[in-house]
Amino acid sequence: MRTTQRKGDIAVANAVARFTEMEMDVSIPLTESAAYDIVVDDNGKMRRVQVRFSNSIDVELRRIHSNSKGYVINKTKHNAYDWLYVLHSSKKTYLFKKCFDGRRSIRLSDEYLI
Repeated sequence: MRTTQRKGDIAVANAVARFTEMEMDVSIPLTESAAYDIVVDDNGKMRRVQVRFSNSIDVELRRIHSNSKGYVINKTKHNAYDWLYVLHSSKKTYLFKKCFDGRRSIRLSDEYLI
């Protein structure tokens, strides 16, 4: 398995554990085609959560995959998810309660630490 995929898997597992610790129910989509990785029940409101792993304070938001012609890079579409959860390599976790549509990246800030 590629290292990038492994880091993504670790971040999703971390997000599931973290939201569960916060006493929220977590669901995982059956497919990988959604623009979000998990769904969190936030007091009866379902939140679609995009999960990212980052080694730096600048978090890449574009979705990258490959096909027969090479790599395909897509920016986040409008309203693709509700929350962004980031696991930093330092083990710090961040939660942004908004969708960053059209953005290439964001910068981590302590105000979003959880």
